[in-house]
Amino acid sequence: MEERTILWGVIGILFLVVSFFVFQLGATGNAVKLPSNDGKIDTSGWTENEIMNYEMHGTIPARANSGKVASNSNGMVGGC
Repeated sequence: MEERTILWGVIGILFLVVSFFVFQLGATGNAVKLPSNDGKIDTSGWTENEIMNYEMHGTIPARANSGKVASNSNGMVGGC
């Protein structure tokens, strides 16, 4: 009988933890924030090819990084 009590206690604790995280995630709203107020990325100054790549594939040009330095110094994306 003691094993059942421990099992239900663990299940109850897991339920409370999962509920906490679900409500915390719901309270934060949309996790992805776009830079402009109207919900669209500013594409002024982009070339036609960059705009097409963004619209078709969702890729954002590296120079649109707002002056932040890329994590990899040679400019390769996904390179070794």
